[in-house]
Amino acid sequence: MNKKSMLAYKEDRILTTQQLKKLSEHKYQCNNASLLDPWLQPWWNCLVSKTPLWLAPNLITIVGLIVNVVTTLILVGYSPGGITPPPRWTCLLCAFGLFVYQSLDSIDGKQARRTNTSSPLGELFDHGCDSISTVFIALSACISCQLGHYPNWLFFQCFCAIGLFYCAHWQTYVSGTLRFGKIDVTEAQLTIIGIHLISTVFGPEFWLTKGTSVLSPSIPLTLVILPAFIIAKKSPENIFSEHASLYIIAFGLVAAKVTNKLVIAHMTKAEMEYLDWSLLGPGLLFLNQYFNCVVPEIWLLWFTLIWATQDLMRYCAQVCLEICAHLHIDLFTIPYPPRTAVTQGTSTNTNSASISSSSDKNGATHHRRASRQTNRKH
Repeated sequence: MNKKSMLAYKEDRILTTQQLKKLSEHKYQCNNASLLDPWLQPWWNCLVSKTPLWLAPNLITIVGLIVNVVTTLILVGYSPGGITPPPRWTCLLCAFGLFVYQSLDSIDGKQARRTNTSSPLGELFDHGCDSISTVFIALSACISCQLGHYPNWLFFQCFCAIGLFYCAHWQTYVSGTLRFGKIDVTEAQLTIIGIHLISTVFGPEFWLTKGTSVLSPSIPLTLVILPAFIIAKKSPENIFSEHASLYIIAFGLVAAKVTNKLVIAHMTKAEMEYLDWSLLGPGLLFLNQYFNCVVPEIWLLWFTLIWATQDLMRYCAQVCLEICAHLHIDLFTIPYPPRTAVTQGTSTNTNSASISSSSDKNGATHHRRASRQTNRKH
């Protein structure tokens, strides 16, 4: 690229004059209902009080991002595919890096207000760094859990995190307010820190045993119970209180499907599948709340019940038919005499034959004795 084209590239502005004007009028709006944020506020307030006033908020943000990225890349260097167990100290380093990132990311806004340097650029810079860190946080958690053994689940976990981050800002784009639920970013970050610490203490091999994930069966159940709890608590229509029986039956049938798959995985010595079509209903309820309930929740709850019912019945019927065909048996009928009856009949005939045989033998013996006694008399 020559100098002239470079200058032309620089002159191609990304933001129009109208966009810059709207940006200067932008006001940050946030609604935070996080469960853990109030408990961490004293730590964040203490930390920001020790921060020099000359330290720019954006510099705090970028330092946290760099620490998080570097510690994750060290972990990736030892286990690029998430299959080779990395050294335990790399997991500890990731836990430390994520804690540093979380702490600095939480005080950059406080530092901006403290130094009277709040601006739309700070919000944009903060969220831009968050979008990058989301990728590395998700990847580090997957490597620490050795999810490289399960490529599909590795793919889902990483891109689910990326998708959820996008949806959060999509919702902000629509409503104008960034909302944090009771279980949100802080809770997820602390959970991942806990995963890294477990891998540090017990080794990354803890998550695997004999080629099978120890905790993987808990994942599908978590995908049922956790959304059920969040949906019930965040429902603006109090869907659980108003329709408790319907709610429990709907989610109970979803859990029943997941349980059946766990039993089959155990009996067939197969890996437990994580995602299932029965989770479609809970997923729609969750997304509906995320976008301020564009569809009445009771409609989606009925859909969840109907969908879970037909999905469970279809799954159970198909599994039973496949097993019956393989074992050459019927599901509800016995096409041949019960084995116990045949055994008892055979046993009875054998006993009768034994008795007859014994009688014949005893009779023959008695006859021979009588003949001998007669001959002696003669």
